[in-house]
Amino acid sequence: MMRIALFIGTNLAVLLIASLTLKLLGVDRFTGQNYGSLLVYCAVFGFAGSLISLFISKWMAKMSTGTEIISQPRTRHEQWLLQTVEELARDAGIKMPEVGIFPAYEANAFATGWNKNDALVAVSQGLLERFSPDEVKAVLAHEIGHVANGDMVTLALIQGVVNTFVMFFARIFGNFVDKVILKNEEGPGIGYFVATIFAELVLGILASIIVMWFSRKREFKADEAGARLASTASMIGALQRLRAEQGVPVNMPSSMTAFGINGGLKNGLAGLLMTHPPLEDRIEALRRLA
Repeated sequence: MMRIALFIGTNLAVLLIASLTLKLLGVDRFTGQNYGSLLVYCAVFGFAGSLISLFISKWMAKMSTGTEIISQPRTRHEQWLLQTVEELARDAGIKMPEVGIFPAYEANAFATGWNKNDALVAVSQGLLERFSPDEVKAVLAHEIGHVANGDMVTLALIQGVVNTFVMFFARIFGNFVDKVILKNEEGPGIGYFVATIFAELVLGILASIIVMWFSRKREFKADEAGARLASTASMIGALQRLRAEQGVPVNMPSSMTAFGINGGLKNGLAGLLMTHPPLEDRIEALRRLA
């Protein structure tokens, strides 16, 4: 589940740095006179964060997970891994992605990249050691499904839209507090900046709920793609094996969780911020598909 959290974390970092820089330079001001200009301003910086996150996603994934790219296979397991990914990519109609292994005991995998013909697919050492070849192939097919479906690009566009409106409404709220509540008549004051930052935090959480909802929907689509590429039985078997390992601690960076096969389990309000649906729901959806 590693992929989306890294993407969102990078995106928020870019937005935070841009926002603070503009505030320090005195550029980030809204007088309440021109909503159209404000919307354009917010769109530029909102999409900048998501697009920068998209373009550096492979580099960030390698750095944060310690993924070692297989350029020349050194063992028969690495050779099998490359051949399997090549076969799945060909069947899915995409170019061969980079293939890597990251050092983690938990069973997980992820795919990322700025477009479907320049992607990275990586699996954990634990998954390779404990899963059967058919189960590993199904996990790889699921990740190839994410790539072929263009989920990273779609996520970047959705994230850009929510970024835009978070910035837009936060600045309107900040202006309201500054001008209407605090009665400041001399340009943006401290109330504007404090209210804007507070609104960005609150609206950012609500926006994350929307993005996570999209992520959960795309997991079902990736499972369907995995079933087509590797067989429904193998895909169900891989998910059942993941369910059996739900007690294994996940050591992947939280910023990368959403892009993996295994998203963990949360209940209640935290469930709204889950990147993945419950494994039981995914298994049942595949059984209905079969």
